[in-house]
Amino acid sequence: MQLRYAFRLYPDVAQRTALARAFGCARVVFNDAVRAREDARKAQRPFPKIGELSTRLITEAKRTKERCWLGEVSAVVLQQALRDAEAAYRNFFDSLKGTRKGPRLGAPRFKSRKDTRQSVRFTANARWNITTGGRLNLPKIGAVKVKWSRTLPARPSSVTVVKDSAGRYFASFVIDTDPATDAARMPDTDQAIGIDLGLTSFAVLSDGTKIDSPRFLRRAEKKLKKAQRELSRKQKGSRNREKARLKVARAHAKVADARREFLHQVSTKLIRENQAIGVEDLAVRGLARTRLAKSVHDAGWAQFVNMLAYKAARYGRTLVRIGRFEPTSQTCSTCGVKDGPKPLNVREWTCTACGTLHDRDHNAALNIKTAAGLAASACGAPVRPGVIPARR
Repeated sequence: MQLRYAFRLYPDVAQRTALARAFGCARVVFNDAVRAREDARKAQRPFPKIGELSTRLITEAKRTKERCWLGEVSAVVLQQALRDAEAAYRNFFDSLKGTRKGPRLGAPRFKSRKDTRQSVRFTANARWNITTGGRLNLPKIGAVKVKWSRTLPARPSSVTVVKDSAGRYFASFVIDTDPATDAARMPDTDQAIGIDLGLTSFAVLSDGTKIDSPRFLRRAEKKLKKAQRELSRKQKGSRNREKARLKVARAHAKVADARREFLHQVSTKLIRENQAIGVEDLAVRGLARTRLAKSVHDAGWAQFVNMLAYKAARYGRTLVRIGRFEPTSQTCSTCGVKDGPKPLNVREWTCTACGTLHDRDHNAALNIKTAAGLAASACGAPVRPGVIPARR
């Protein structure tokens, strides 16, 4: 299984200049590749192959006066830019054919020098290495200081240097993990649990545990509004506007980092303590178009479920997703009678069939666990609520 380990970089002034040069050269090669293929499409000619583009846009371009500065950066960076363009077109055509999962993708577009996020990738051919002093030595850039928050479990196959919208630099290493070693890191357990995600509480577990919602965006909203208001008053194109933009980006990055850390902690705890987890497949994109859009985005449900999915696959756990149309909030977890839909302000309700008083979220978590096939009887066999005759 391939994973990414990201670490903060602290380049000096000369290294920032060299990285900016690498970002710009990679962007130019990517745009040249897109332009060559668009010209071929308009002329109704076959798309040029990546080998032909490499010769024309890199090898021959370095000999010209207009593109001679491409030789100032590592050739691997330019080759990876061509491969990125190739992958973008391949994903676009697979999306048109319907062979690619996920939302429909558009045709590749030109990259702008004003893009706030830029990146370059170094493979093993670039001969980058980690020095004995713990610095990341990149070709034609130098030894960059790294803030190591943990050790790498294996030798990385490639590294991507990223500059985000807040002006921070990161090194993202691709690691091939060992499944047997990862599975041995987690304790043996036979516990199973169902999770109901919500807004009042971030998650309610089938064992009755409630995880409060931190609401990072709501707590930082006053500071964000002030920074955004200052940005809107700055003259476009001025240096003060760029400083204000960085201030807004850093405020948003702080919120996103805090949310990601919280989701990592909760998902790792659940994976460690449970062998099987049931979760509802929520329509986050549809919910994000309602009046609850800001709260839905602030909760980070999709990111949380994705973390559960890859951690379950890594550590040998089981993650079961049930359908989003399963009436988990309408069904009594005790007798299985469907009691009908209820507005969101109803947090407790009494079953009309058996008279059990239910907490809405806890009842939904129990139903999610049952629908996922994780509920067990006294003999350990998975069970579902039996069929109850309708009341006359």
